[in-house]
Amino acid sequence: MRKFVNSRAESIKPSGIRKFFDIVSEMKDAISLGVGEPDFVTPWNIRNAAVKSIQRGYTQYTSNRGLLPLRENIERYMSERFGVSCPAEHTVVTVGASEGIDLALRAVCDIGDEILVPEPSYVSYYPGVQLAGGTPVAVKCVKENGFILTPERLEESITPRTKALILPYPNNPTGGIMTKEQLEAIIPVIEKHDLLVISDEIYAELTYGGTHVSIAALKGMRERTVLISGFSKAFAMTGWRIGFVNAPPEIDDAIFKIHQYVIMCAPTASQYAALEGLKESFSDGFSAVESMRDEYNKRRRFMVDFFNSVGMSCFEPRGAFYVFPSVEELGVTGEQFANSLLRAEKVAVVPGDAFGEAGKYHVRCSYATSMANLDEATSRIAKYVKNLH
Repeated sequence: MRKFVNSRAESIKPSGIRKFFDIVSEMKDAISLGVGEPDFVTPWNIRNAAVKSIQRGYTQYTSNRGLLPLRENIERYMSERFGVSCPAEHTVVTVGASEGIDLALRAVCDIGDEILVPEPSYVSYYPGVQLAGGTPVAVKCVKENGFILTPERLEESITPRTKALILPYPNNPTGGIMTKEQLEAIIPVIEKHDLLVISDEIYAELTYGGTHVSIAALKGMRERTVLISGFSKAFAMTGWRIGFVNAPPEIDDAIFKIHQYVIMCAPTASQYAALEGLKESFSDGFSAVESMRDEYNKRRRFMVDFFNSVGMSCFEPRGAFYVFPSVEELGVTGEQFANSLLRAEKVAVVPGDAFGEAGKYHVRCSYATSMANLDEATSRIAKYVKNLH
């Protein structure tokens, strides 16, 4: 039956993350530091809003773009929190930010178009580009400059076929962010080569020591940026599958058509839940979001200090909820470290090369889990590292 399989789908590698957690799910007493999912329960008022929407019989399709009050509140949210114009009429509520990425790539890519993907970064970008008919091109980012995208790296990666740049900050897996000055440094290159930017800002609220800066808020960039975000991380709503994409009108038209035919609309109850999350956050000053971020910040400092103390050089992340320590000093690759650690101590981490070749000598560890789990996991990792010497 292989002859019936689409060649692009067949060529895609299986996720480098999932195989480890299929094993962990069946391993007694294993601790997983791999899942990029908040360990907080969705706040009660958000859950209750979904329940009430069902009780009231709001179980039909919404408009294709999503509930207008939700899109209007997203517009207010992006303006007040990040200084970005996201008009409701050009916003599509999606099935998570993941659908937003897929829609943007399918709306933009023609066969052979090159899409720049900074590495290391989220595992779905490469296959997403390939499935859309484009060609992903890696732009290697390094620990020495905070895993940021530099104008020099960007310039040297561009060819006449380059059409767009994926900008994944705050970054999964490194936790790297880009400051206003660093973003401003790459804008002349973007404008010189007339590139579109696809900015994935799902971790925007999880920025430590400052406020997230969106490239769409900078001069001349709103009209050439597709902005993708959602509620999964900051509002602890991963399973609700609710996100959004906002794009310039011409690209928005294409995104909307694809969404209409493929999805129809995001889940209705999830939309009412997201709406409540925004309304409550406006009224209480985003206290629930701030509280979660404060807790993540404590765990972040704990994990960075731990890895540096056991000889695994660890860049200090300033966003998201991951650390990305190096294993090169131990004389192994990330893949070797992750496999042997899982067997020896029943701790699951993700090999860095799951996020691109640039991560070969790193592993990703999520600190979106309890301090009790982090204490136990780090004790096991320390024992494992000591036995390597």
